[in-house]
Amino acid sequence: MVKYIEIEMKKMKNQLLKHFRRNDSILFPFVSKITIEPIASHTSSQYFVHLCEDIIGQQLSGKVSDVIFARFEKLFSTKNITPRTVLKLSEEKLRTTGMSWSKTRFIRDLAHHIVTHSVSLDSLDALSDSEVIAELTKVKGIGPWTAEMFLMFTLGREDVFSYGDLGLKNAIKKLYGFKKDPTTKQMEKIVNKWKPYRTYAARILWKSL
Repeated sequence: MVKYIEIEMKKMKNQLLKHFRRNDSILFPFVSKITIEPIASHTSSQYFVHLCEDIIGQQLSGKVSDVIFARFEKLFSTKNITPRTVLKLSEEKLRTTGMSWSKTRFIRDLAHHIVTHSVSLDSLDALSDSEVIAELTKVKGIGPWTAEMFLMFTLGREDVFSYGDLGLKNAIKKLYGFKKDPTTKQMEKIVNKWKPYRTYAARILWKSL
């Protein structure tokens, strides 16, 4: 299994090197320097937990987000984090993890949508990127950024980019020599060259920082 993963990583790395060598001479050197792991998808049974983690991580550094999420997990004795077990907890109890009041409400709202079947997580993998975003943003507190992170890191979609992500914007500003924050239109000219590997490009940009 380990050998198979190594072969797949090498194969993907070669594909990315070939693509970015041909399409973007600025990003290409970083592709060769940075370790790139294959993008993997998760099973639908993990979707709810991943969305809770994405909500917790909104506008926080990775380290702070990890600490709060670890506390969140400890609220569940068997780590059985489901919409129903979340709804059994009060906002006050969720707040003891260090997450904001608004995020406690967002997570409970997500759980409520799933329990009442107004949002279906099981069918997300069969939907297009835009349909996934439309479905998830029915939930209060889930905006395009959170839905895009879900597409990238949970559904394992290889061609997603988040124009609202501050880290990605800062990386583009730095690498491509913008004196001011680049506009969405300016970023699109660059990002469109990365299709169909925009998720990989985003990971490279994050690591470049």
